[in-house]
This record gives sequence, structure tokens and C-alpha cells, in this order.
Amino acid sequence: MGEDRRQQVADGRTTLGIELGSTRIKAVLIDEQHRPIASGDHEWENAFVDGRWTYSLESVESGLQAAYAALVADVESQYGVRPTSFRAAGVSAMMHGYLAFDGAGELLVPFRTWRNTSTGPAAEQLSERFGFNVPLRWSVAHLYQAVLDEEPHVAETARVTTLAGYVHQRLTGRDVLGVGDASGMFPIDPSTRDYDAGMLTTADALIGADVRALLPEVLVAGQDAGTLTPEGAAWLDPTGTLEPGVPLCPPEGDAGTGMVATNAVAPRTGNVSVGTSIFAMVVLERPLGTPHEELDVVTTPAGDAVAMVHCNNGASEIAAWARVFGRFSDAAAERTGSARVDIDDVYATLLAEAADADPDAGGLLSYNYLAGEPVTGVADGRPVLVRSPDGRFTLGNLVRAEVQGAFATLAIGMDVLHGEDVAVDRMTAHGGLFRTPETPQQLLAAALEVPVALEETAGEGGAWGIAVLAAYLQHAGDTDLTTYLAAQVFGGDSVHVAEPDERDVAGFRAYLARFRAGLPLQAAAVAATRPTAHGDQTDGADPSLQADATDATDATDPADATDAADQADRTEKEPTR
Repeated sequence: MGEDRRQQVADGRTTLGIELGSTRIKAVLIDEQHRPIASGDHEWENAFVDGRWTYSLESVESGLQAAYAALVADVESQYGVRPTSFRAAGVSAMMHGYLAFDGAGELLVPFRTWRNTSTGPAAEQLSERFGFNVPLRWSVAHLYQAVLDEEPHVAETARVTTLAGYVHQRLTGRDVLGVGDASGMFPIDPSTRDYDAGMLTTADALIGADVRALLPEVLVAGQDAGTLTPEGAAWLDPTGTLEPGVPLCPPEGDAGTGMVATNAVAPRTGNVSVGTSIFAMVVLERPLGTPHEELDVVTTPAGDAVAMVHCNNGASEIAAWARVFGRFSDAAAERTGSARVDIDDVYATLLAEAADADPDAGGLLSYNYLAGEPVTGVADGRPVLVRSPDGRFTLGNLVRAEVQGAFATLAIGMDVLHGEDVAVDRMTAHGGLFRTPETPQQLLAAALEVPVALEETAGEGGAWGIAVLAAYLQHAGDTDLTTYLAAQVFGGDSVHVAEPDERDVAGFRAYLARFRAGLPLQAAAVAATRPTAHGDQTDGADPSLQADATDATDATDPADATDAADQADRTEKEPTR
């Protein structure tokens, strides 16, 4: 096998996938059987600049080069050969956000990421005029908010794209997007697999510009998206070893690659991605009856409509507790001379305790809100752990409360889908949290009240998913994406399915009732911890005065906790997202 893979690398018969996640850039190389054979990554973090979350384009370039160089080093270490070309390649990145360029290709304002929630007026007006829910993080909401705020750069804007679209353009010279990523910029008409024409007309009038001319061309999976140019090859690999001419698939968002990584692109299938954020996607059999603020309607990479429940806050708080207990283990080892426990064993131990805990977490209540949470109407969040005097404060209940807290907001959003009579046969979970099997999967099945599957390849992540989409380029003329994934990618994989346990379901329902009732605690926590102009905490304000907590101006950096959340690749959103 090793010699065969070495020859595939030498012959340029492997496929490259790169994904830019919120805390990590990862590159994966797959062989002709779609199996990962090498990888490389680079950790990075967002910055809070002038009131907005951003990544510099310089960090995009250096991070991509570092991840690719790490991949090449891994290939050389394993197979003794340096790759010079690939059968195909693809780029994916976190969706949404706002990258605006002038006619000369110069960035007009710093990249505004999906984390930014300052687009409320624009999203509300667009949603009303479109008759379609436009979330805060969508690119068109950022563009229209810039118009409403009379930002000077709007008049100079010639092109708007996403992070994946920007990287793809640097590599190929083509201003295109995969339909899944495009569906997080502007609403897509599933019948045309393109931007909705009627909504474009409405947007033109509101924004005062030809909006379609600003947006990338939309492509579906398998379509020609260009080839690696000499300039693109030198940009990715400054050593000059990488040769131009590699075909690239349409760039996609992390939601699309998550669907591919979990074989969830057919109607009645869905997936749950648990990482820095957490979201669920269900491929629809029919359009939703009415718009819902809790739901995005996006598409698969093939252009089929998908309902997405997107929660800003995921498993980062679980990771924070794991680091605390990991440090306790280290401190105890230093003091007693005993053996240290690695982070994987820390997670395994904590989750084993949660499995044996009280079904409702013994009366404990946890909020994982490092940032605001649109699904529950929380504009600005704080992690909060609450217990009643008679609650059972045990290690198992603590961990179970944290896991159930991470799934609670998702369950609230999924209730809206149930109200639309959307049928789901099963959900497939992915993300670093599921590297420890059984307990997270079982608790998620109870929270969603639907069977939850784990594919053995799902943990390989979005970089693997976009590599699979790149490999599909050579087969798109013969088969549709759903058939290709089922027959050629996942055909031999083992799947473990967890059915909802009645006792766990009842316990989660009780927990969720407390979670809903306790949501006003978020406003009280924000009011009590908002820094003053002198950096001091506010006085003991009456929490009732902060009940709406509508201003999200607090500059507390969620990244302080989330950027470390991927320790040991545990909660990285990229297989997920």
C-alpha cells in the first residue's frame, strides 16, 4: 500500500483539499480510493479590530503556505517523494462574511467574518422585502448594512466574495463560488441553482447597484472552476516546486464540505457539525411553508435546498473545562510524580462520567454562550454555570450539563423544523468531540430525538470533504453527487448508529425546560460584567433593566476561549464546521 501511494504521489494522481476554519487551516491529501494519506495544518486566530472580527489577508496567505508546507513535509516523511502536481484540488472555508474589493483587486475594508452580528437593521429589512430569512452573517446583509451606514467604501466596491472565493481567485484567477457557499451570500433559487432573480431585483433597488455584478459566478459540484495558474502555484508554494495546471473544483463553504464528509446530500438526510460553532443541516424534500428566523435556507454543493440551524456557540466551553481538568492532572503529576494524562484521555474520562450521570444533569444548568446567539435572541453572551442548592453537583453532572448545554440551542432550532413537518431519517454527526465515541453521540440523539450516525471518515474534516469534491470533477459527467458519494466514497465504510434512549430523552427535555427558563440569566450576566470606560466592572445593575440586552458592543473576545478549543483537534469546526 505504501509503495502504491508513493507512486500515486509521484505521478500526480492524488487529490488535494484545503479548508480554512475558524481556528485552523488544514490541508489533506487523498489517494485514488479517497483515503487520507497525509495532512498538514496551521493554527490561526481571529482578531477584534475596530469593533469587528477579522483575519488579515496576510495571515490568510502565510497560513495557507504553512499548512501546505506541513502537508508536503508529511508526504516526504512518509513516502520519500515531494508532490509537484495533483489530479485535482479544492478550497473550502468558513462561510458568509464580507470581503469587498475595488476594481483593481484591492481590499477596501478588513474582512468581516461570520462572527460579526452588527447587521441587524440590514438583515431585518432584507428579510422583510425578500420574504425570506436573511441571517446576520450573510454577505448581502453586510453589504446592505454598509449602505445603511453610508460607509465610503461602498461606492468603490466592484466585487464581493467569501474567504473561499478569495483564495480560489488567487489560485485560479476565476471569480466563482460553489452554490453551497454562494447560498450564504445571497438566496439561491433551487430550480435554477443560481441567485434568486426576483430577490436580486429587490436588492438592486435597496442597495442602489447591480448586485449580481458584485457577486461571484455560481457553479455546482463537478463544474469546471479553472486551473491552478503559475501565479497561484507560486502563491501557495513559494518554493516553486508546485506546478500549475491542476484542475480546481468550485470553492465551497464549510457547511457544504460537512455535508459531503457525512454523506448527507440526499433529501431526508442531515448532519450535525460540532466545533467552535454548532449547526445542523437537513436536506429538504419540499420548500418550507414560511420563513423562520431560526433557520437559514442554503444548499448542498449540488444546489438542493437545505434548512440549517446555525448556533454561534459550540463545544468551546466543553474544551475549556477539559483544559482545566487536564491542568489539574498535570499539576497532580508534578506534585506526586505520577504519570500525566493526555488530553484524549481527559476527554474520555470526563465523558464516561457524563454517561453515568443523572439524565437531567442533576439540576445543573450550563450556557456555552461565548458570543451572542441569534437562535435564542441573545445579543451578547456569557458562559454561565448555575446550580440550585439542592442540585447534585458531581463531576458527571457537571460534564453532562456542559454537553447538554452545547446541544440545547440546537434543539430549540430543530423544534422549528419539526413544526414544518420536515422528515429526517437520521442525522450524521461530525467534529472533534466525537473522537470519543458513544457518549456525545448518545446525548445528541436524545437531544434531537432522532438516530445519530457516525461515519468512520466523518472525523477527517472539511479538508477531506473538499478533496472529495475535487475528485468528483472526473466523474461528474457520468453520475450525480449523491450516487457518487454512496457508491464510490462511502460504500465500504462502517457506520455506528445511536438510537434515542427514552431515559436520556426525558432527562434532556427536563434540562431544556430549565435552559429556556434561565435565558434571562444571559442579560443579567452581560450587564454585570460589561467593562466600563476605565476597564472596571459595572456596578450591581438591576438585571431587569438589561432584559433585552440589545447592544452587542462588548469587546470581550470569544476567541480567548474558542481559539484554544481545538486542542488535540477536539472541537475544531472543520470537518466540520
